[in-house]
Amino acid sequence: MVFSVASGYARIVLTGQTIHLCVTGGIACYKAVELARGLIKAGAVVRVAMSEGAQQFVGPLTFQGITQATVLTKTLDPTEEMQMGHIDFAQEADLLLIAPATANSLSKAALGIGDGLISTICLAANIPVVIAPAMNTFMYE
Repeated sequence: MVFSVASGYARIVLTGQTIHLCVTGGIACYKAVELARGLIKAGAVVRVAMSEGAQQFVGPLTFQGITQATVLTKTLDPTEEMQMGHIDFAQEADLLLIAPATANSLSKAALGIGDGLISTICLAANIPVVIAPAMNTFMYE
């Protein structure tokens, strides 16, 4: 990752970096679309996994169109996971980014619960994980 300053604005250059984005369900999902686009614009290769809840807000085809890559949407789906794709997804990147991270996904990560695609990815991650909480302030506190 390279930081540069041009015209008074800081810019992050992510050329050569692979970022796997986990999108959990919440109204902030629409912002994850712009986040993926921005990461790609900064030079990163981005792959996306979506929880069932996230798919209620934004369709996988939206992310597929932006990233030009298949979007993981189910655990152990033979059409999406030829060889335990959620394990590969959790380990074959430079960074795992969970954005937005709902209160439910944060709770599961903290307790080590692996009952869905995003939670199993979190359990299998052996790379740096960045979590961007997105929930009502009272829920967060």
